Amino acid sequence: MGIKRILAAIGIGGPSIDTVVTQPHTRPGGQLEGYIDLAGGEVDADIDEIALSLAARVEVEIGDHEGQVTREISRVPVCGAFRLAAGENRRVPFTYPVTYQAPLTDAGGRPLPGAMLGLSTDVVIGGAPDKGDLDPVSVHPLPAQDRVLEAAHRMGFVLVKTDVEQGRLQGTRQEFPMYQELEFRAAPQYKDQMSEMELSFVADQQGVEVVIEVDKRGGLFTESQDRFARFRVGHAEAEQPGDWAPMLAETLGSMLQRRGIFG
Repeated sequence: MGIKRILAAIGIGGPSIDTVVTQPHTRPGGQLEGYIDLAGGEVDADIDEIALSLAARVEVEIGDHEGQVTREISRVPVCGAFRLAAGENRRVPFTYPVTYQAPLTDAGGRPLPGAMLGLSTDVVIGGAPDKGDLDPVSVHPLPAQDRVLEAAHRMGFVLVKTDVEQGRLQGTRQEFPMYQELEFRAAPQYKDQMSEMELSFVADQQGVEVVIEVDKRGGLFTESQDRFARFRVGHAEAEQPGDWAPMLAETLGSMLQRRGIFG
């Protein structure tokens, strides 16, 4: 359920708005459904536009420190200009298309640690948007993403946290200047070779690009190194039976044997 708020652009006696997401669970490339209830205030209100924005909490550098800000991922208009009469009640249904590159909030039947994603309702009056609070939504993995996460779990990697980073993953078809990282504690068989593994997904209509980063432990006279690899899987491949752990293990083995940083 959303939280009813008074539209600040009109001031005291203005209309109120309540956004309800009736279907808050989806997958990348899916949709969210709900409705927006508007209640007219003491005076008529000329509304220019109502739009919905999908937003996430993003890690950014603030001076010499890291902090978190809420950043819009994608914005979709719901309706155009209309007049809301004083005392009028109006319901605006919506179907919000979720981008294939939306961050995940849930996996394996439970919330991911640190994930936060929501819909914000923007009401534009007089050219000024009145942004609301986030209505939480849940994005579950695509089958290909689920298979990779399942393989990591079966190999003994333990998910520690997730966050959305500002920036781009080199060589990928990234749509937005931000990406999600899922950080895992190293599986027991790799604990002497790496301290952690991070996975990122860049999905589209055809498949998912999987980006892997490991923090390779340094030796007595060498520094630790970050190493990268990526591979792509089609959505149809995820529907085929099989164990993906050997593929992930082979990729990690090749990464740990190489020298330097590569893409």
